[in-house]
Amino acid sequence: MIQIVEHTAVENPSAVAATLAATGLPVRVRRVWAGERVPDTVDGMVALVVLDGPAGAPAAQLALLRAALDAEVPVLGVGTGARLLALAADGGAGSYAPSDGDPPQGALHDHADHADHTDHAPAPHDEGDVRVLRIGPSAWGVRLHPVHPVPYADGVYGRFAALVADRAERTTTRAFFTRRAATWDERFTDDGPRYAAAAHRMELRSGQRALDVGCGTGRVLPALRDQVGPAGVVAGVDLTPAMLTAAARQGRGAQGHLLLADACRLPLRTGAVDGVFSAGLLNHLPDPRRALREWARVTAPLGVLLLFHPSGHAERAARHGRPLAPDDPLTEGNLLPALRATGWRTACYEDAPHHFLLRAVRTAD
Repeated sequence: MIQIVEHTAVENPSAVAATLAATGLPVRVRRVWAGERVPDTVDGMVALVVLDGPAGAPAAQLALLRAALDAEVPVLGVGTGARLLALAADGGAGSYAPSDGDPPQGALHDHADHADHTDHAPAPHDEGDVRVLRIGPSAWGVRLHPVHPVPYADGVYGRFAALVADRAERTTTRAFFTRRAATWDERFTDDGPRYAAAAHRMELRSGQRALDVGCGTGRVLPALRDQVGPAGVVAGVDLTPAMLTAAARQGRGAQGHLLLADACRLPLRTGAVDGVFSAGLLNHLPDPRRALREWARVTAPLGVLLLFHPSGHAERAARHGRPLAPDDPLTEGNLLPALRATGWRTACYEDAPHHFLLRAVRTAD
């Protein structure tokens, strides 16, 4: 959902809202001038837009903007919204107010996803009659020259909409996990031994190379390190920077390399690993077959894939009072054909009351 914060009845969001609505993503407007409250979290947001309005720095809006920056939710601040964005980026200690003497610095940066870029230092750019403030990888502040009408910003709005649409899936994931990362292990302390036991069923050998895709806080990395030993290589990949930060704080960076990357676009060469572990991820991806194909690409022939969850797939559905959907990617009738089609041979499929586990072997090319 795209969240728009409207400060006044006069400064309505029609121009930017129409552009964003064209992405096909739902748009929700919070009219703070009419007494509506801004959300407490960025859960479910794929973008946040804060419009122009009166001076001031409302604490709730600054908190929401900081949360969006932390989770790399695309943010667009217009007028007052740009000032609040700058305040949120520097912790409230100051604001950015470009002068007419600022040197032009060209058009907006390309919108490639530089996932490892966390610098929130404001960087101004000229775009004709529009001043654009770039903060981090996905936050823009727009300050219009007062003598020109709003439509001069339409080009910026269009680029922002394209960015939002391109990143919608990963934004939703990061928004959900960022604020939960610090306490993730505390919530699931009982799962640790079961994760370790599942990882050991990969039967890796000393000196081999293991990868945990969707590693979160890295709780399975010690078990993978135990199998491959000091001569082996262990890595964990996750899409959410806050999860990797939590993993590092737990000391798990000493057990393996922590990589920020998309599960469907791994920064590894073909055949780089001997085993892939993934827990609770595959059925949440928009294209499970694409993921399985990518995991097969980075796995050497006869390497192993192990999918795991600490509760049974069918049991979880029954517990929530719903049947398994016909297209559920983890049901045996869907998962096994998908594995065959993407370069895997199934060795074991278990959907027991207390765990879900699949073990597959990479077929020889």
